[in-house]
Amino acid sequence: MRILLTGATGVIGTETAGTLRAAADAPRHVLVRTARRAPDAGVVPWPIGQRPAPAELGGHWDVIVHTAASTRWTMTRSEALAANVEPLRAVLALAGRHTHLVHVSTAYVAGERAADGSGFDGYRNGYEWSKAVCEEIVRQEHRGPLTIVRPPLVVGRRRDGRIARFSGPYTLLHALVSGLAAVVVGDPEGFAEISPVDEVADAVAHAALGAPPRAPRTEIVAAGTRALRLSTLIDVTCTALNAFRAAHGAPPIAHPPIIPPDTWTRFFLPLADRWLSPFQAEAVKLLAMFQSYTGMAAPFTPTRPVRDPASAMTTAVHHWATRKPRLALAEPRPWTLLPEDASQPRNPPGTRPM
Repeated sequence: MRILLTGATGVIGTETAGTLRAAADAPRHVLVRTARRAPDAGVVPWPIGQRPAPAELGGHWDVIVHTAASTRWTMTRSEALAANVEPLRAVLALAGRHTHLVHVSTAYVAGERAADGSGFDGYRNGYEWSKAVCEEIVRQEHRGPLTIVRPPLVVGRRRDGRIARFSGPYTLLHALVSGLAAVVVGDPEGFAEISPVDEVADAVAHAALGAPPRAPRTEIVAAGTRALRLSTLIDVTCTALNAFRAAHGAPPIAHPPIIPPDTWTRFFLPLADRWLSPFQAEAVKLLAMFQSYTGMAAPFTPTRPVRDPASAMTTAVHHWATRKPRLALAEPRPWTLLPEDASQPRNPPGTRPM
């Protein structure tokens, strides 16, 4: 079996590559990194969508596993097209009629949508929108077997918390210990779907190594009705952080209050825009993006259920703290109001980028 894996050094791609290597009958596979240089000889560098495919990627592929993507929530429409849609079309050009395409999407393409004229057809950001466009493309244009894998927010491995890169939900950890997350915006009873990265990789590898489906198949990795509620997610996260801090002689961080979205938008956000420093205000806006991910009105319906997400989150937090002790043990800095005098510095002393 000849397998092509894109995004081999990304969060899901790194874990999937390890899972494929560990398979009992390890397939012959080629790993692709979406960059001009590769970290080692076993990975082929290819800026997908920007340059033609390297010669070594020619020939028939039994399976193409496409994990390469930009997950940045702040992409514009044109940036999202360049980062996710055009690379997909370049990858599809390598697929034959009998190639099984395993396409990694996101569970949030099936989430709640709003008719707010945001420019993303009701999706919350350019990332979600581009992944929905990608799903439509693979369903319409790929003539071979197709499996779509939809993961939720991804954290470290269940057994040890390891992950290729701290991104996405890990922003919340830094915000909590730095004091930037003075409040959390959302519904305390809303659902917060997370999955350990190894369980996402297992779903991807299982699809790649198994029999190709006769009809397009969608795998949803989620906890479903057992997903954490937002209030529980914050409690689990703060408890894990404080256990690490206590073991190292640092005082605990406070559990931030949870403010309903309507209250935040109507009353607190105008004050934040006026009185917080530009850096603090930007951090608040970034954290607010988690609102729709950690406070869903209904959970997903999984085909591959995630068990005990609370323990997975605890392990992920501990690993992050172990790898980032200076951040995990930092003294929280409270929000500081902007001085009335416009001649004063816009960024108060002590603030710095995350």
